[in-house]
Amino acid sequence: MTSLEVTPAHASLRRPRTRSFLMCPPTYFDVRYEINAWMDASIPVDTALAISQWEQLVAAYRAAGHRVELLPASPDLPDEVFAANGATMVDGRVLIARFANVERAAESGVHAAWHATHHGEGADGLIVQPGCVNEAEGDFAVLSDTILAGYGFRTSKAAHRELAAVTGRKVIGLELVDPRFYHLDVALTVLDDESDHIAYYPPAFGAGARRTLERHFPDAIIPTSADAYAFGLNAVSDGYHVFLPVGADQLAGELTNAGYQVVPIDLSELRKGGGSVKCCTQELRYARADKES
Repeated sequence: MTSLEVTPAHASLRRPRTRSFLMCPPTYFDVRYEINAWMDASIPVDTALAISQWEQLVAAYRAAGHRVELLPASPDLPDEVFAANGATMVDGRVLIARFANVERAAESGVHAAWHATHHGEGADGLIVQPGCVNEAEGDFAVLSDTILAGYGFRTSKAAHRELAAVTGRKVIGLELVDPRFYHLDVALTVLDDESDHIAYYPPAFGAGARRTLERHFPDAIIPTSADAYAFGLNAVSDGYHVFLPVGADQLAGELTNAGYQVVPIDLSELRKGGGSVKCCTQELRYARADKES
């Protein structure tokens, strides 16, 4: 377990940076099918509770100064609440998702339409329809100048080349080998995308990916199995505040020791669909000119 001692110098590295997020309310959330190891269609979903918990996440983001845009919910898309999977936006350029499972395929069009309507005509707007299977920020983690990209369950390796072409960034592939960690965003989280500080769960990755992570991120925080199974790595950070699923108690302590402020979020009802905080959150990374306008 990586344990970082809190010092004034270390704490000064942590500063929040205002983010823009795209989210979709769980109005029609349900577990109607089983496409990941966490889903069980025989267990009923409390829709009212799911909505209440999701609204608390939105309120926490806004309280921290972040902007939240809303994607309308569609009755035929029960997983649409997991907005991170719909598109990847970097410097105003967007790669739309192409889902691995037919049950979610229609979500791609919803995200493409939203991005086209809201910024597709801007000078820096570039929306690319995918040629390869990718599940967007479910498997793509954006750092300061590189992108970590998962493969093995939902996103093809060929999609990594497509992402690199769209964003102009180096993409580092990481093999996922445990079906409980079917997306990169349940196995790894970006804590600071300026200093490239991350947390990840080694058993979720193949041997080559573990070596890559060890080499590039020697200061990474390594959670316990209990915290990883509690969806502790399906978190969102603004560089200081870490919006962390409740139940990842030891990881919360590690983050606090590392100078972050933990904001506990209870999305227990949405976990029935195999997702939590990050799954609900697509980051809108506008081009610099757009950010300043």
